[in-house]
Amino acid sequence: MRRLALISLTALALSAMPALAQVTAITGGRVLTGTSVIENGTVVIDGGRIVSVGAGAAPSGARVIDATGKVVTPGFVAVDSGLGLSEISSVAGSDDQSNNANTISASFDVSYGLDPWSIAIPVARLGGITRAIVVPNHPGGSGGHQHQDDSDFAGAGDGGFQSPGLFAGTASVIHLAAGTDILVKPRVAMVAPFGEAGAGIAGGARGAQFTQFKETLHEVRLYARNRGAYDRAALRDLSLSRADLEALIPVVNGELPLIVTVHRAADIQQVLRLAREEGLKLILDGAEEGWLVAADIAAASTPVLLNPISNLPSNLEMRAARMENAAALNAAGVVIAIKGNEGSVHRAREARYNAGNAVSHGLPFEAAIAALTVNPARIFGMGGQFGELRAGAAADVVVWSGDPLEPMSSVTTEFINGQEQSLTSRQHLLRDRYRNGGRAEGGMPVAYQQ
Repeated sequence: MRRLALISLTALALSAMPALAQVTAITGGRVLTGTSVIENGTVVIDGGRIVSVGAGAAPSGARVIDATGKVVTPGFVAVDSGLGLSEISSVAGSDDQSNNANTISASFDVSYGLDPWSIAIPVARLGGITRAIVVPNHPGGSGGHQHQDDSDFAGAGDGGFQSPGLFAGTASVIHLAAGTDILVKPRVAMVAPFGEAGAGIAGGARGAQFTQFKETLHEVRLYARNRGAYDRAALRDLSLSRADLEALIPVVNGELPLIVTVHRAADIQQVLRLAREEGLKLILDGAEEGWLVAADIAAASTPVLLNPISNLPSNLEMRAARMENAAALNAAGVVIAIKGNEGSVHRAREARYNAGNAVSHGLPFEAAIAALTVNPARIFGMGGQFGELRAGAAADVVVWSGDPLEPMSSVTTEFINGQEQSLTSRQHLLRDRYRNGGRAEGGMPVAYQQ
């Protein structure tokens, strides 16, 4: 079985090798740029970048891909994802999305755990996903596996540090192209749970978490002003390690956004108040009851990462969850990004289905496409670099057989950084291996004939 797995992974790696770069023109399709629509458009790719987008003809000598009757979009961006970090969440050795060390919380950097050969990545590509915002797992988050005893106590652990920590670590941007280096940018945001999950970490009450959180920010500012004294052991004991204190300085300075997982409308109002008082730059994650306070979120210019099909009151934090949440937030002027399901790892490709459901409940189609493409890039400070079909942006381009939000539509051609990608996954290879008894000529493989 080990030999079979190695053969399958090797075949998948070989099949995923990108085609050589050349000038390519995708012509005749309905082009959704992320911000506009061009009928019978032409997208020209050269050197890993988009050269032009418009209604003109293909350049002389370019390779032409005829997209007549098809739809052309930017590559989709998976947000709040574990792609490249988690293979099987219940097998600890294959999951680098979570961390329980009390001396490393805010400083936990997921970029060092990325696996370019993850078998979940080609599956995500089949759903038109070309980039992802990968985040550390934490209590209250949408994915991964969290043990109850990791979040039901608070206090000082070994060395007097916070145990468990209020912060989960930092997020990174990756691309999903075949190859050996998928990291685009590390440390693009800090992550912290609030609401019921955050209260559990801090001792059981929301008020305790906010008090502890504000005191932690005070300690970070104290440390930043007195690094010399800290080095001489002439500063009072602090509740975070030096690595965590350093990691939080950009957060308290309002330079690095803080992804706050929060669900209840009242909790959303309180974290917005916290951000005003402390000068923090927020991104809300979840916000199932966000429609109740949409005007407050919009007034604070705070974006939201959401799953629009999260509509059941699974606990008292989500009593008002509804399918119209995405539409209501968008109508109020909130910038939204739509998530996949179960941590956006094995089901990351379902983000487009979620967007389609949001459209059926009032979200404009163009807003749904933006929530999968240009909005995530802008939210994480990379607007214009990807997620949009425009001159100068990375050539992440997907050709669809039809409406990309329709489940029966499929990817027919896909480019990441200008390199055409294989549309094969390990599941395809296993299907082909065992179809009709195992091999094209029939019969099981030799190892199974004994």
